[in-house]
Amino acid sequence: MAEKAVRPIDAAPGTSSWRTVDIIVTAVLGVAFGLVFWLWALVFAATGPAFAGFPPAQAVLYGVFLLPAVVAPLVVRKPGAAVFAELVGAVVEALLGSHFGSTVILYGLLQGLAAELGFAAFRYRRFGWLQALLAAALAGLAATFLDFGYYYPDWTVGWKTVYLLLVVSSTVVIAGIGGMALTRALRASGALSSFTSGRTRA
Repeated sequence: MAEKAVRPIDAAPGTSSWRTVDIIVTAVLGVAFGLVFWLWALVFAATGPAFAGFPPAQAVLYGVFLLPAVVAPLVVRKPGAAVFAELVGAVVEALLGSHFGSTVILYGLLQGLAAELGFAAFRYRRFGWLQALLAAALAGLAATFLDFGYYYPDWTVGWKTVYLLLVVSSTVVIAGIGGMALTRALRASGALSSFTSGRTRA
């Protein structure tokens, strides 16, 4: 009997069914990142005065808030993982008393949905660098336009343009590249042995 072809490590199996372990791990990631969100929101508030001369520059810190929207899909490789993890993280942040208030829940939902598009564009069959970076960029765009509506409607076009570019750059670097690096580190540690993402080429 011919041996089955070895599947590339960035390819997903042909099923969208969620297992119990997928649900648990995605929820745990969401809770863990929710705590990170809460702490990072404090950092965001504390560093605000340092950017008083040019507020859009603070966007370089943004990418941390988008990490679970990239990491969760890379780990469990299921449709909806980005929304699930990002939303759980946002709810945890809100419950802990976020500096940004309950609006973080809306952010979590829309950022997660935007990140899903980066994987949905490839029908959830590929989970490599391109998908991670695209998901991060789309999530960053969603966050930017929410910010324009909620916090910075009166900024000039110039400031908004710089802010958008910095948010997307931050999310691509921190959530996209950082998320992929984190996933690979988890794979190397053996922590993802129960997932397709934890398997390597023969």
